[in-house]
Amino acid sequence: MMKHEIPETNLPILQDQYGRIKRKLRISVTDRCNFKCVYCMPEHPEWMRKQDLLSFESLLVFCTYMVKQGIENIRITGGEPLMRQGVIHFIRDLQQLKKIGLKRISMTTNGHYLVKYADQLKAASLDDLNISLDSLDAKQFKALTKKELNPVIEGIKAAQKAEIPFKINCVLMKGQNDDQILPMVRWAKDKNIPLRFIEFMPLDGDQHWTKNAVVSEAEILARLKPHYAIELLQQNHEPARQYQLDGDYRIGIISTITHSFCGECDRIRLTAQGELFNCLFAQQGLNIKHDLLDTIKQHVGLSEPSYQMLDQKIKPYIWHKAKGYHAIQNQQVRKISMHMLGG
Repeated sequence: MMKHEIPETNLPILQDQYGRIKRKLRISVTDRCNFKCVYCMPEHPEWMRKQDLLSFESLLVFCTYMVKQGIENIRITGGEPLMRQGVIHFIRDLQQLKKIGLKRISMTTNGHYLVKYADQLKAASLDDLNISLDSLDAKQFKALTKKELNPVIEGIKAAQKAEIPFKINCVLMKGQNDDQILPMVRWAKDKNIPLRFIEFMPLDGDQHWTKNAVVSEAEILARLKPHYAIELLQQNHEPARQYQLDGDYRIGIISTITHSFCGECDRIRLTAQGELFNCLFAQQGLNIKHDLLDTIKQHVGLSEPSYQMLDQKIKPYIWHKAKGYHAIQNQQVRKISMHMLGG
């Protein structure tokens, strides 16, 4: 199929013009967060009105449609997803989609509320968590997030106690927390906790990002090399390149800026207001809120709903996904900060 051709909308898969099939869906259920991480949240955020958020009913209709088109993994994000009332019940509702092809239900969280919710997440059969932790130094952590470190450490312990598999995500910024590379690896290795470092991306709330602030994959490895034997492992449709340290512990590095994985990208994103993004750096999203509401109205009394309206909009939009970050980085992009898009 030629790249300029748009596929028939009745295809049972979500594929873009470069042959990448979408298997992963990230859903932001709220833009609100109790943290103010400098790489994510603007100093003075303007929250979405609660009545403008997609209902969980609409989200379930959307997820059902997407799983029927081949989505296998759904990740719930924010903001901080545990700040939205009803998210635990939503996870339970999503479990029914495993009968039609869904394989994993995950969540990304700052960890602050896990002491309260870890057992409930386990009971709702959440498959795994990503927990953000950008410093083990309490003073530095507070400077980065405007919050205390200890509740997050206790949340990590709660996740361990509840036996929910999880990874730690650490965003590195030069001059702010790049001194945490070795402490984070030593801590995570000692506790056998999976760890991923993430390069600072141009999605910060107040648009202060510069390439000079990026701690590159090469710099991370250079810091680790004097202390560990490092082996690069094969990367399989995952954003993180995997490295084995001393033959017995793995870390991941997500290097979107210096070594992007765009050629293998299999994910799409939905904001809490119903805007679909075919790329984290997409110039324009696709608003499907009203289409979802119309679909729900037409579903009443139907045993097998029709998704024709969604098909006609979503599949062509996904088909036109750009080649990747480096193809669009110098274009005039629509500025969507990380707290709205969920990373």
